[in-house]
Amino acid sequence: MYEPANDKLSKGEWRARLTAERAAISAERRATEAGALAEAVTSLTADTVCCYVPFGDEPGSITLLDVLRGRGARVLLPVVPPTPAPLDWAEYTGASGLVTGRFRGVLEPTGPRLGPRGIAAADLVLLPALAVDRRGVRLGRGAGFYDRSLPFAAPDTGLVAVIRDSELVDRLPAEPHDIRMTGALTPGHGLVRLPCPDAV
Repeated sequence: MYEPANDKLSKGEWRARLTAERAAISAERRATEAGALAEAVTSLTADTVCCYVPFGDEPGSITLLDVLRGRGARVLLPVVPPTPAPLDWAEYTGASGLVTGRFRGVLEPTGPRLGPRGIAAADLVLLPALAVDRRGVRLGRGAGFYDRSLPFAAPDTGLVAVIRDSELVDRLPAEPHDIRMTGALTPGHGLVRLPCPDAV
């Protein structure tokens, strides 16, 4: 966890630091962390889960999606629109049903589109993040797709950022429109409920 002195970093400075740290992680460590995250989701219970296919250095794996399906969950994955807008959604039916999308080579499902309101069916949303703080403030990559999508989720839906252990930090810059996370899923700690009791 970062020292309190990092409270004053801007979002751009946080993104630059976290992106550089992720880039330095070995392939072996990525694989170990992905395996731990796939194991951690076995403790989660939901009928419908909105998740994502990780790309680049994002934590997670297709195995994690398969674990969720194996436990009986319906898994929905995002279909990224060509311009910043709410994400579309389609059901994940297995790795053979994924194709390369238009955005940075992200893998996307090929099934029927459910529209931006597809997220409303989810009991749980597992979403990518660069970091999340102990108050539930999430830092994304800055494109705004999830910021536009999360308002369509049901009010009682669990919103869980999937991050590395060191990416759960004390405090991130927050804006009034930010939708707070209810949890963070990390390789070493599993599900961490947010906000933490002593968060300020």
